[in-house]
Amino acid sequence: MFRPQIKVLDCTIRDGGLINNHDFDHRFVRAVYKAISEAGVDYMEMGYRNSKKLFSPKEYGAWKFCTDDDIRRVVEGIESQTKISIMVDVGRVDLDDVKPKPESPIDMIRVASYVKDIDKAIFMVNDFAAKGYETTINVMAISVDQGPELDEALHQIEEESKIKVLYIVDSFGGLYQEPVENLVKRARSILKNKEVGFHGHNHQQLAFGNTIEAIIHNANYLDGTIYGIGRAAGNCPLELLIGFLKNPKFDIRPILELISKEFIPLREKIEWGYIIPYAVSGMMNVHPRAAMALRKTKDKENYREFYESLIDPEVD
Repeated sequence: MFRPQIKVLDCTIRDGGLINNHDFDHRFVRAVYKAISEAGVDYMEMGYRNSKKLFSPKEYGAWKFCTDDDIRRVVEGIESQTKISIMVDVGRVDLDDVKPKPESPIDMIRVASYVKDIDKAIFMVNDFAAKGYETTINVMAISVDQGPELDEALHQIEEESKIKVLYIVDSFGGLYQEPVENLVKRARSILKNKEVGFHGHNHQQLAFGNTIEAIIHNANYLDGTIYGIGRAAGNCPLELLIGFLKNPKFDIRPILELISKEFIPLREKIEWGYIIPYAVSGMMNVHPRAAMALRKTKDKENYREFYESLIDPEVD
């Protein structure tokens, strides 16, 4: 449970933003940053750096764009050793919007990419690395992309990229322990000079268990969110993760206090967590978008019909 190389990254605001159009107010984000810092968590991911040419600020909150000024407003005056991360998607960021590291409060930039776009992701991370940032590639939807093309992508990442970490991302919450073991071992066997990380989704109540499985097989970068907040069923709960790790640098108390004050009331306003349609999408190993759409309708509790719609898409 204790391994000093392990780093924990909190993506509460980034992944949680996927359920409220990234519209957290600065007071809330600052409270999260303060608690994360006091808890000794290694990284906090503030949100996405998306191009305002592609996404309208009128439709999304500040953390869809994560400007340096917004980040400075959150962290100003808080003493912290926690590093700041942001995420970018292939094709959704203007590289010129990312200033050199000495001019920015950001420490790490994570590039989310499907296997088919790995060449584009490598180009992006190498640009960010040249600007002085720590970098990762997060391979999304890996549960449906485990064939030989994944090995080819891993070899390309090892040979051509300047990343610090390769993240295995269970986007659909469809992985079980055995494939997690296989994927971490595959990545570590190919990536001789990079770390391996894991990001789990909780559709089948397995995000925490799968994260432990990744730890067992020497994944050293681990993602979590406070109270498990995140898209659909959410993510590995940060409080469970740091409680499990038994590392004295972590202090769970600020996280527990924040959950009481901020996340219990928030859970009454926006929905996340274990809900049957998300569990079904995880069982089927598909994107939860259909389940998320169902939860916005009057038929949101029609679980059998939803299940049958996935096993036979022609059924209305």
